[in-house]
Amino acid sequence: DALHAALKARDPSAGAFALEEAPGVGTAANPWFALAPEDAPENPLVAFVNPRSGGRLGPVLKSRLQELIGEDQVFDITVVKPSAFVEYGLGCLEQLADSGDHSARSVRNNLRVMVAGGDGTVGWVLGCLGELYVQNRGPVPPVAVIPLGTGNDLSRSFGWGASFPFSWKAAAKRSLYKAILGTVSCLDSWHIVVSMPEEGEEQELDLPHSLRHLGECTFYDDGTAEGELSETVCCFDGVFYNYFSIGMDAQVAYGFHQLRDEKPFLASGPLSNKLIYAGYTCKQGWFFTQCISDPELRGLTNIIRLSIKKMDSSEWEHIPVPSSVRAIVALNLHNYASGRNPWGNLKPEYLEKKGFVEAQSDDGLLEIFGLKQGWHASLVMVELISAKHIAQAAAIRLEIKGGQWRDAYMQMDGEPWKQPLSTEYSTFVDIKRVPYPSMIISGADR
Repeated sequence: DALHAALKARDPSAGAFALEEAPGVGTAANPWFALAPEDAPENPLVAFVNPRSGGRLGPVLKSRLQELIGEDQVFDITVVKPSAFVEYGLGCLEQLADSGDHSARSVRNNLRVMVAGGDGTVGWVLGCLGELYVQNRGPVPPVAVIPLGTGNDLSRSFGWGASFPFSWKAAAKRSLYKAILGTVSCLDSWHIVVSMPEEGEEQELDLPHSLRHLGECTFYDDGTAEGELSETVCCFDGVFYNYFSIGMDAQVAYGFHQLRDEKPFLASGPLSNKLIYAGYTCKQGWFFTQCISDPELRGLTNIIRLSIKKMDSSEWEHIPVPSSVRAIVALNLHNYASGRNPWGNLKPEYLEKKGFVEAQSDDGLLEIFGLKQGWHASLVMVELISAKHIAQAAAIRLEIKGGQWRDAYMQMDGEPWKQPLSTEYSTFVDIKRVPYPSMIISGADR
């Protein structure tokens, strides 16, 4: 009750009434104060459900979770934002714990979070919980996943499966058991900052939830910039956990998301979503690049300059972008585009020849690869060949020079946006590892 009061009032202190009396006790002392720690809730759990994910399954799954763990512990993520839960809900528990409430302290210290949604939803919640590190408000609750998205690559990587099964009522109960009993794993997270020239009329950017506007800021060029730098720069930032990409794959994802917003009845489930994705891949020119002279459909080397920092190095190194590449992906996990492994399982001899190391989810490195025409991407997606290996990096800087390009399509963890480009000045994308890990509960535990 106190937590919900704090969320409703947007004030952590709004739950202070719990210190004075408990339901049915009247003005007597709060019985939670007298409880020994072992009498407090053993497995406190809250769930966030994205009703837009999983076709029609989101709302009914929310009702099922409310039946299983209680209505007050299940939140519609479009109503109660994860950032509000961290600031006001967890803040309320912390204030109660500091006042001597043993139950509030136990719940805060042992809380786990279940997220029902796609990779973008999971990343959104992880990013908001990560703010607890910044504010020195540990411990940070670990996150479990019910996969309701299209690709569900984060879910696959930690044993939560490729999609939610048809027997979802029983599966929901099993997922809750795994969420409270599963072991916790660490995951690298990556901070991204986009610095764009601020020109005349401000363009309205429709950004994913996982990105936030920082307003006007200062861009420091340390010798990597090749194009013109604007005197005034507007920035936004965010955190991703699986991948960032720029190019044709992000353009296809953007088209799908636009259609889903305009005609949600078409995106009724993972299978129909994948069919729509396939249609956009053909429609937007990936397979017919050589027949078209429009410069917007040519390789990314025309507009992108790629610089990286290797592990234990403070110097930027320029990496040439192959002329045939039309999408560049920086990948953290082994899963991309519904469970594919485009980086591949590379032989030790090849790794040594290229100066690479074996890819891990917590090695502090991103694998950078390219996708060429649609035919090449198709063979990569069925894992007959590997993608075009470009580099492994501990930090990345992309300089994007507009020229004849008016926009560049970008996405992170399946959440795309259309980035406007300047014809005169460069736009920069900087990626570096967050200095603290994200906590994911393993769904593979029995």
